[in-house]
Amino acid sequence: MQTLLLNADDVDENARMDRVIDAVRGAFTAYERGNAKMPAKSYIDLPEYNGDFRSMPAYLDVRTEDTAEETGWDAAGIKWVNVHTDNPADHDLPTVMGTMIYSDPETAFPLAVLDGTTLTMKRTGAAAAVATDHLAVPDATSLGIVGAGVQSYTQLEAIAAVRDIEEVVISDLDEERVADFIDAFDDRFDVRAGSISEAGHCDVLSTVTPVEDPVVGPDDVGEHTHVNAMGADAEGKHELTDDLLLDATVVIDDHEQCTHSGEINVPYAAGTLTDEDIYGEIGEIVVGTRPGRADVDAGGNAPGTGAEGVTGVTVFDSTGLAIQDVAAARVVYEQADDNDNGYPFDLLGLAE
Repeated sequence: MQTLLLNADDVDENARMDRVIDAVRGAFTAYERGNAKMPAKSYIDLPEYNGDFRSMPAYLDVRTEDTAEETGWDAAGIKWVNVHTDNPADHDLPTVMGTMIYSDPETAFPLAVLDGTTLTMKRTGAAAAVATDHLAVPDATSLGIVGAGVQSYTQLEAIAAVRDIEEVVISDLDEERVADFIDAFDDRFDVRAGSISEAGHCDVLSTVTPVEDPVVGPDDVGEHTHVNAMGADAEGKHELTDDLLLDATVVIDDHEQCTHSGEINVPYAAGTLTDEDIYGEIGEIVVGTRPGRADVDAGGNAPGTGAEGVTGVTVFDSTGLAIQDVAAARVVYEQADDNDNGYPFDLLGLAE
């Protein structure tokens, strides 16, 4: 047996977004059903290097009824990721780099070593897509994005897979990044630059910034906007104002991670936002134990049965879970293995 080495291009090529979305949905389901094991994300702080390491292991067992595939599946792996703020200026390296080890859960054989940075972007977009599918109005056609960095691209790619997105408004202080984003998508969407408020008044809004001073308030979103708050991944980060969070229906991916380092971490630590202000976890909505968006359209009308569910502004606080990385890694590995992509090598010296 050999281990498959998959670089960033290999991950990008083999992370079919429809399959990654289904896999991430399955991961949320397995976690909610108690069929996943995910120890808390651990941190190694390195103030002497203005950085840190984070380890994210997980195992999940997805039932047949919880996947679009013919049968259920299980998977295991660990992501080792860093945040070193001085890297670009001092070392000509990215701030964030990740490595994913994907293993056979039965034997523990390392099936693949993957670029975790591209994998993270893909599964982050997929997580937003799952939340959007359950919490955005069903006839959503417009998407706003605050932050035109690398994460913005997979937000659009993934959300467009679950809603018929036609109009895209991108907002960022960096005009060059905005221009690059528009160039990448103007052949597929009606995409333009706009203010934060213009982006926020779309049917769906994704925020992908690293700010600690909130930039989106209640007046910056529409009456039925669904917000994917994706930027906060460390203590102190905070994209949405407290008033917006308190007025909205807040859905989280994991209580421990979100209260420590997610969008709600600052108001939660201050006692401004409490557990009573959290509607539930995305897994509850995916498995159907808690309703998602009610049967209303973007105008607030009930064209269907008026089924039970939430209305108004919704917020998905996404910190990124190890189960998502493992689920996405499985998709990439199996797709690459089927297509003879990547670089097989005898990591353990077991090849005959």
